[in-house]
Parts: sequence; structure tokens; C-alpha cells
Amino acid sequence: MIDRRTLVAAGIAAVPAAASAHHGWGGFDTSKVLDHTGPVARSTYANPHGTLYMVKSGEELTVELAPTSRMQARGLAADDIAAGKTVRVYAYQNRGNPKVYRAEWVEAGGKRVELR
Repeated sequence: MIDRRTLVAAGIAAVPAAASAHHGWGGFDTSKVLDHTGPVARSTYANPHGTLYMVKSGEELTVELAPTSRMQARGLAADDIAAGKTVRVYAYQNRGNPKVYRAEWVEAGGKRVELR
């Protein structure tokens, strides 16, 4: 039977691994830039971060945004990135999945919003 200390230690050890798995921004290649303007196919405005889905050259791309609190503080509202809206994204490609990007900034509704 596992004692309580072992269980607590295992739980604590798992937290950084889980956070790293999701927030592994080091997994994006800053030399591979997406600078794309087009309509939003669909989007989410939820934590842990918002997400845009856009089509480029017939392929759907996933663009990870910032947490909602940062987007709100910098003036990027959910309606600005809603499906059908045209946005420009400047983002870096994921090293492991070339269809996933992390946005550095977004232009939407006539304004450029830094997300980092």
C-alpha cells in the first residue's frame, strides 16, 4: 500500500510535467513564422488560452492565443475573433505539429493586439 508521503510527492512531481506539456512554448520555432490574413473558421475564447482555427491553402491551422484575462486586458474581445471575422495573425510554428501555431500578435477589428 502506498503511504501518504509517497502519494503527495508523486502529485507534486506531476504538476510541472502537466504544465510543461500544455504550456511548452519552447516547442515553437521562431524561425518558422505564419503571417496570415483570413477569415476565422471557428474560435474559442476560454482558458487556458483562446484558439483560432483558420484555413490556409486548403488546410486548417490551429493558432493558440493568450489566456482570456490577458486578451481582455489588452482589448481583444471574443467577438473580435468570432467565426467569420477576418483577422491577421503573426505566429510561430509548433516543432512537433506543423499545423499548430502560437500567436505573437493578432490584428482584429482594426487594432493590433500583442499577446505575449
